[in-house]
Amino acid sequence: MLSTLRDAWKVPELKGKMIYTLLMILVFRIGASVPVPGVDTGVIAQMFDTSQAGGLLSFLDLMSGGAFKNFTVFALNIYPYITASIILQLLTVAIPSLESLAKEGDVGRKKISKYTKYLTIVLAVVQAVGLSLGFFNQAIMDRSFMSVAVVVITLTAGTCFLVWLGGQITEKGVGNGISLIIFIGIVSGAPSGAARLFELYKAGAAGIVSIVAFLVIALLIIVGVIIIQEGQRKIPVQYAKRVVGRKMYGGQSTHIPIKVLMAGVIPVIFSTSLLQFPQIVALFFKGGFADFVTKYLTLGGTLGTWIYSILNVILILFFTYFYTAIQFNPIEYANNLKQNGGFIPGIRPGKPTSDYLGKILSKITFLGAIVLAIIATVPVIVESILGLGIQFGGTAVLIVVGVVLETMKQLETQMLMRHYKGFLK
Repeated sequence: MLSTLRDAWKVPELKGKMIYTLLMILVFRIGASVPVPGVDTGVIAQMFDTSQAGGLLSFLDLMSGGAFKNFTVFALNIYPYITASIILQLLTVAIPSLESLAKEGDVGRKKISKYTKYLTIVLAVVQAVGLSLGFFNQAIMDRSFMSVAVVVITLTAGTCFLVWLGGQITEKGVGNGISLIIFIGIVSGAPSGAARLFELYKAGAAGIVSIVAFLVIALLIIVGVIIIQEGQRKIPVQYAKRVVGRKMYGGQSTHIPIKVLMAGVIPVIFSTSLLQFPQIVALFFKGGFADFVTKYLTLGGTLGTWIYSILNVILILFFTYFYTAIQFNPIEYANNLKQNGGFIPGIRPGKPTSDYLGKILSKITFLGAIVLAIIATVPVIVESILGLGIQFGGTAVLIVVGVVLETMKQLETQMLMRHYKGFLK
């Protein structure tokens, strides 16, 4: 990874993109420190010291890099956009008109992207109203309509700005902008987590065995993520020889690389966003419903930890299959092979090939989904047993490692493309 970064820094074009990405990340971190106008941050700090707030909102604060707890302009982070993306992708499968749009290439994708941004604004407004009139209502100094409207508009504008910022990073920088924003939000909380762990050790609240066990589990998670992300099944493909005029084409052998985890960390991000939704809704209420969500749907209690973990596993399995099905269509792949004179040795072209690819894809996806769910869930259970109070669990590590691998691959791809262009010149 370090050698890739060093080599990319030597290329002027890539160096410019890397500097641009770092500047956009700096803008994000500055915005994450700007408080929403008209809000008493001292009251919010007291609210987070209560056990209910800690159980209900601590994970939201972790994923936003502290912006949620400090109630800054980026308190909602990028999650309204992710939720909108989930809804649009599900509707694309259910609504024929959206499905046809998705198949129209760049034009269709731009229209779906526009619909996603419109839905993002709606969801951001709903969440901002929930925060302003619900849990954080007592932190607003002036509860008049205009003051609350300013808070709602500020939070919504913060989310819209992050969506734009992520798009700019993707277009002009390095890596996927949305994923990098989530990545930076998580990583920014790592120093405070390490400091907390050190304080617990000094105070005697955490033993050396617990800390070593935590570090070993974190290392195993990182290794597991890299293995599952890089693992792939190579299906051999043979192309028939064809005579065109006086020349013979084809006859070469190649393979189809099917990744064990084709969906990457997207299922984890989607699952996390949906599991946050009840917590956001609970902000509208006080008492019964909020207590129910805290007890059964958050990591604040023992029972809630197990229910949250089970739901997380189910959602990860679902989104892994769903996103893989969107990315890889065995029928289309089999037809393309047939049209280009390719075939899998021992398998007839056409439907037998698509059935064979679908069977292999199903088995590999199941394995990848199970491993992904285990990696995301086990640290949560282990943390509840060790009781270290560190929220940097499996989901966060999965996202961090996955985004780093994805960004490094994009850098390597861009450098490879430049080498090919230089050779052609």
